[in-house]
Amino acid sequence: MSIAVHPLRGDRLDAALEDVARLRLTVFRDWPYLYDGDMDYERRYLSVYRDAPDAILVGAFDGARIVGAATGTPMEDHAAEFAAAFAATGLDLARIFYCAESVLLPEYRGQGIGHRFFDLREAHARALGRTHVAFCAVIRPDDHPARPAGARSLEPFWRGRGYAPLPGVLAQFAWRDLGEAGESVKPLQFWLGRL
Repeated sequence: MSIAVHPLRGDRLDAALEDVARLRLTVFRDWPYLYDGDMDYERRYLSVYRDAPDAILVGAFDGARIVGAATGTPMEDHAAEFAAAFAATGLDLARIFYCAESVLLPEYRGQGIGHRFFDLREAHARALGRTHVAFCAVIRPDDHPARPAGARSLEPFWRGRGYAPLPGVLAQFAWRDLGEAGESVKPLQFWLGRL
């Protein structure tokens, strides 16, 4: 399978946003996010990657079909949400690039696309003069009732790329899980890597 992975800009980015929104809704329904989202929110959320000059959206394409996407922005674009979490670290948010998500359809996993997503976002971060890259991952208990029997952690992949969890540096985000009547707050662990 030959998958093209590259940053999207201008008209190509704008044209892909609806497909990326659908992709996020599909992939994030699965473990561990269990996200029960809607297209209106997704459209608003993804507009940041079209409108922010230093943001990046990377697409993975099987022919003309988008099968994966990864995003990132300078950390200060998220200062309101993340400043408290990073306050005790002594890290300068203006030196950190934030990788917001990587989503990839299951049948395309295990082919190196996730590495390509990180390679392109890290290169973008370097070009912006950043020294670190951060991302966060939801924390779910091992005994969560929706945890699939064969669930695998992505920690070995992240550690293999040089990332490590930042002890005590957690974000709190609310979304509606599948089967929930309303939103509930979930903790997310920040990971950091040096460029």
